Parts: sequence; structure tokens; C-alpha cells
Amino acid sequence: MLNFKNISLRRGIKVLFTQTSFTLHKGQKAGITGANGVGKSSFFSLIQGILHADEGEFSMPPGLRIAHVAQETPALETTALDFVIDGDRDLRKLQQQAQVAEQQNDGMQLAELHAALEAIDAYRIPAKAARLLSGLGFEVNQHQQAVQEFSGGWRMRLNLAQALMCRSDVLLLDEPTNHLDLDAVIWLQEWLVSYAGTLLLISHDRDFLDTITSHIVHIEKQQAQIYTGNYSAFETMRAEKLAQQQTSYEKQQREITHIQSFITRFKAQATKAKQAQSRVKSLERMVLITQAHIDSPFNFSFPAPEKMPNPLLQLEDAQIGYPTKIILDNVTMSVAPGDRIGLLGANGAGKSSLIKVLAADMQALSGIFLQADALRLGYFAQHQLEQLHLDATPLWHLQRIDPKATEKELRNFLGGFDFKGDQVLELVAPFSGGEKARLVLALIVYQNPNLLLLDEPTNHLDIEMRHALSVALQNYQGAMIVVSHDRHLLRSVTDKFLLVADGKVMPFDGDLDDYRLWLAAQKKQLKNLDAVTEVAETTRSRKALRQQEAQRRQRLKPLTDALKQAETQLEFHHEQQQELEQQLSNSALYQASEKERLKALLAQKAEIDKAVDSTEEAWMLASEQLEQAEI
Repeated sequence: MLNFKNISLRRGIKVLFTQTSFTLHKGQKAGITGANGVGKSSFFSLIQGILHADEGEFSMPPGLRIAHVAQETPALETTALDFVIDGDRDLRKLQQQAQVAEQQNDGMQLAELHAALEAIDAYRIPAKAARLLSGLGFEVNQHQQAVQEFSGGWRMRLNLAQALMCRSDVLLLDEPTNHLDLDAVIWLQEWLVSYAGTLLLISHDRDFLDTITSHIVHIEKQQAQIYTGNYSAFETMRAEKLAQQQTSYEKQQREITHIQSFITRFKAQATKAKQAQSRVKSLERMVLITQAHIDSPFNFSFPAPEKMPNPLLQLEDAQIGYPTKIILDNVTMSVAPGDRIGLLGANGAGKSSLIKVLAADMQALSGIFLQADALRLGYFAQHQLEQLHLDATPLWHLQRIDPKATEKELRNFLGGFDFKGDQVLELVAPFSGGEKARLVLALIVYQNPNLLLLDEPTNHLDIEMRHALSVALQNYQGAMIVVSHDRHLLRSVTDKFLLVADGKVMPFDGDLDDYRLWLAAQKKQLKNLDAVTEVAETTRSRKALRQQEAQRRQRLKPLTDALKQAETQLEFHHEQQQELEQQLSNSALYQASEKERLKALLAQKAEIDKAVDSTEEAWMLASEQLEQAEI
């Protein structure tokens, strides 16, 4: 149980939240939501003991094991698999103790440690770590790759896998989907649903929150309030509160009009029936959802494109990849006005490479690539953020595009992306990832493209900006191709999907629920293979343990034999000793006539006593040696 009682927390002079009280019980899964900068990560630091409340009291039961995702990963030579296994601190502690016991020849301690390892299923742990890596998108041949060989985004996946590996009572996850593709997001979602501990999850992915969470802790206006239910339930409750102050439904009406138009156009077409039905479900929730965002700081839209040539782009028989590696082969596709395409497929399947070729950011190895003369491309990818001029301002970036525009016009435009006041004159360098992403999107919108190529546009964006982008894209009149792990965005703005898999690009007949089922079917085959591999690994581990025990017994055999021999001799000498003592106890032996016999018995007794002492010393020495080595 995590208990927050009248908590107030500040960072410097900024008050994050004040007079906050609520309790999270064992096994609950809570989403922590709110705009960027309201204190969500500081909330985690409070739980971890890094920060302390300025007022009030935070308490939790002693001994709770808290797992979190490290924000940095050193350039280690450790393999990815071993790095993930390091997350199981119980295992590593027992292994370290076993290594010390082995070095000290402490057989008794070693036997106890092997029993403890058996109790925690130590022999299954490498297979579990391998499943975590595979679920997060690592190929099998990458499991033995050194951590230092991975890029920053892949190292963050390793950190996530290590946190999931921990035997935790409380799991803290701060934007875990930021570096994941859609396949990995779906896998992580299923893993977290089955997590038995208490989960606290910071995320701006509403579908992810909806599926996993049982409570929402929302932070706004320096208050943190807990709601029962998932994110959609929270939006409904919040919308009901905001509805009283709402005076305009313009945003809502635009969104409803667009969705209703799609339903009207495509509901009768068999090939579009599922997407149309999805829009019907979305429309049913639209009123309350839109009301929940009426106080959003974002307000922008795409102007109507000046020209819409048909087709905008064409690829024929294209081969995409690198001279040493072909990623996609025989790609043929045409992009027409009004196309709204979502790309599906695993990480590394070639989605980003396809987008790069369409954006002319990368050349196809072969085939035909045609662009319309009137094409105006809006291309968003993560490397676009790096191409911003860090020593310039947001206003300068727009003035470079349109030198004739007035400063007032540009300020008003940037205000729709929540760049207000003096912030339009601040240098880009210290901006957060979310602020840079918003600026890149602003530059794209301003240039009035007729084709959008969006590769993970929601990374670093909070829920309000994601919602604003979704609304703007729904009203966008040009064509678009989107790669995103945000399923709500894909459902909201795309009409059809292309599957990028097995070196091909092909139409996918279905919606995101169908794609999840397709993924499950694909992974079922891998799971069966994993089960066979796990049995083999466990068998090998048990065999290795038996071999180790046999080697240990063989090593100790001379000592155990010496001890048994000493025990046998000592028992024999004790019997001789008792027999002589019985004879010497006879009073007739002490008569003068028995003098020689008495003398012989006494001499024999002295030899036996000496033999007993010698044998006892040998027995004690053998016992000490065996105790040090052993059993």
C-alpha cells in the first residue's frame, strides 16, 4: 500500500502539487497523467526516496521491492542477455554467494545455495530473459551482443527489459513506449496486464492506458486527484466536470463532421466496412472526449493544399535497403489524393526505410520512383528534430520559411502550438524533446503540404498535443502515410493499412484488432519453439548441476574414505579396550601366581590405549578436513 497524506511537493520555487491525499493498494495499476512539467516524474522520485515531501507524509510498508527503468546505460561489454538477467537481483546475489562458497570449498553452504537457486527456478531465468528481449524487438542473434554495441534507443529497451526482469512489488514505468514500435507496445501491454504487483505508469498513449490501468492519478493545477477506472473512464468523468464551463463545441463539431463523412462514404463498401464501424464506435465517445480537451493549449489546423496532383507518388518494382542488405523487394505502390495509409509491421521490417525512400531521403536500390511536379511534402521523422538550429528561435525558423510574413502573424501561428509570449524568442537548444517535436510539426503545417509522411510523430508529445494533432489530421485534406505505435492516432486518422513484413509491402485487410490477432498467431509459433528451447535449457542446467555434484563427491571421496577408515579402526580399538578392562577387573588376576599374566595384559592395554589416542587424532583430522571441504 502506498499512502499519500496531505502531500505538497516543490521543485525549486515551483509548486508541483499541494495538499494531495490518496492511497494505492497492492496490485492496483495506476496511470499517472497530466501535461509535461506538472510533476509526474517528480512523483516517482518521491516514491523512490530521491525527493522528500515539503509537507505531508508519504508511507509504504517496509521491505517493498521497487523496480524502475534506468535513464542511462553505460557502455558495457556485458551481453544483452546477461544485462537483462542482472535485473533479477535475487538470482545474482545467490550466484555470487555460490561462487564464494565454491572458492572457499564450503560444501555445506554450496548445497544450501543450490537448493535456494532451485527454489527460485534459476534454471528457467535465462529463457525468461530471452523472452523479454524477443518481446521488445531484439533478434535472437542480438541476445549475445554487447550492450555497448546498441544505440541509445535500443539501450533504453534493455533498461526496460531489466526492470521487467526484477522480482518487484512495485513497478514504476515512465513513458515506456517512447522507444518501442507497435508490435513491442502490444507485447508490453499484455505483459503489464498480467503483472501481479502494483504498477504506476506514466504514459501519453491512451489505448495503452485504457487496456492496463484500473486507476488514473491526474495532475493539473497543482493538484493530484485519483479516479477509479481506465483513461477513457477518467476522460468521461473529467468531461462531465468541464461541460458546465464549456461554451463552444467548434472542435467537437469539426471532428464529428469528418468522422460522419467517412462513415457515409465507406460504410456501404465491403472493403471499408470494418474501418467505418470503428469510426462509428469512435463517434459514440466523441462528445465527452472532446469536452475533456476544451482547455487544451493547442489550436492548429492544416490549410487546404493548393494543388492535389494524381498520383502524388509512385513506386514500381522497387528494391529498398543497402548494397549489403535488401530490406524490401518488389515494392509497388501509388499514393493518390485523399489516401490515409497506416504502415504496420515489426521493428526492422522496413517501415522507416520505405518512408525515407518516399521522402527522397534515401534512394531505392532499383525500380522506378516518380514524384508529381506539384508535390509538396511534409516529412516528420525523429532525425528532423536534430536538424533544428539550436542557436536560433522558433520565430526565426518560421521567418526563414516565410520572410514576408509579419511577426504578429507568425506569433499567432506559433501560439497554436503553445509557443507563447517570449518563448518564441528563446533559443531551441534547451527545449525538451516534446517542445522540439511541436516546433517541427509547426514548420510542417506552415508549409502547407499535400502529402504527409509521418514516422512516429507522437514521440515526446503529451496527451493534449496528441489529441490536437489527431483532430488536425482528421481534417487534413491531403494524403498521408503514418507509422506510429499510438493506436488511437492510427484509428483516428487512417483509412487503410499496409503490412510491411517478410521483405514485402502488402495490403492488410482488417483493423488494429485484427493486426493484434495476426501478431498473436505469428508469436504462437515462436512460443512453441521457446518452450522446446526452455525445456532443453532446463535439462542442460539440471544435468550440469548433477555433474557438478558428482565431481564434488569425487573430490571429497579420499576424505570421506579416510574418515570411515578411522571410525572403523577406532571402533575396533574401543572393543579391544573394553575387553582388556573387563579382564583387568578380575581380582584373581592380582594374585602372585598371575603376576606375569597381569604384566602382559597391562602392556597390551597400554598399546591399545596408545592406538586409541592415535586413531582418535586421525579421526578428528579427517573430520576437520571434510568439514572444511564439504558436505
